[in-house]
Amino acid sequence: MTGRALASEHRSAEESTGLLLWQVTNRWQAAQRAALAPFRLTHVQFVLLASLAWLQSEQPVTQRQLADHAATDPMMTSQVLRALQRKGLIERAPHPTDRRAQSLEVTAAGSRLANKAVHAVEACDRAFFNSLDEDVAPFKRMLRQLTDSDGR
Repeated sequence: MTGRALASEHRSAEESTGLLLWQVTNRWQAAQRAALAPFRLTHVQFVLLASLAWLQSEQPVTQRQLADHAATDPMMTSQVLRALQRKGLIERAPHPTDRRAQSLEVTAAGSRLANKAVHAVEACDRAFFNSLDEDVAPFKRMLRQLTDSDGR
């Protein structure tokens, strides 16, 4: 076969922004999995547990609010929350004002675990993104821009 089999606009695969993002994301997720292994948490479990701890205040947090905050699929969020509940890290209770919803709360054990794990996750992030040096702040701004644009 002569020529490329893929009719891409890029002359080389390394020019593809999507492929680069995919590669970086996979490497970062592998580093996060390793950092979270001692805590027996998957990365998504940590994200939802930490997000719930972050959001939790005097107002009850619903599954929908948590999924929106973490930008996770609501069905997947429900499955992960069930696993966190089985581990005794979160509790569900009837929502005080919305009969269709349940309020979520981090347990004392969940709070302790989230606060231990967040140190490992943040250290992992510092090490992973260390090579960006002074470009970390502009990189974060660009990530927020992409997050705010909702992929459009």
